[in-house]
Amino acid sequence: MIYTYTAVFTPAENSDKFYVRVPDVPGCVTSGQNLEDAIEQITDALAGCLVVCEDEALPINQPTVQAALPHADNDILSLITVDTIAYRAKTDNRSVRKNVSLPAWLAALADKNGVNCSKVLQEALLQRFS
Repeated sequence: MIYTYTAVFTPAENSDKFYVRVPDVPGCVTSGQNLEDAIEQITDALAGCLVVCEDEALPINQPTVQAALPHADNDILSLITVDTIAYRAKTDNRSVRKNVSLPAWLAALADKNGVNCSKVLQEALLQRFS
């Protein structure tokens, strides 16, 4: 799934560091050494939070309109977009064994042509969910 939320970047006093939060996603907070790092960190944190929500069937809040988000005058507000399917593909490389059934003639044809059925299934599932 693709989600877009507003992140609130709060500059630290006397440094380039930023503290970041996504108000619509409870617990989604992080920091960065500078603005670029903070953007990378909150993007990763947001994807991780949303993956947990999806996996645990927790409610996922709708994004609040930026103008309605409380923030300080020196805060920076920015939209952050994450794709939880792409995040899972990048971070969860475990292999899980699944038994599937194929007609005998199709299995034989795949073997004869050197087709890796696991790879074909992975590609088909990725295409289906992308």
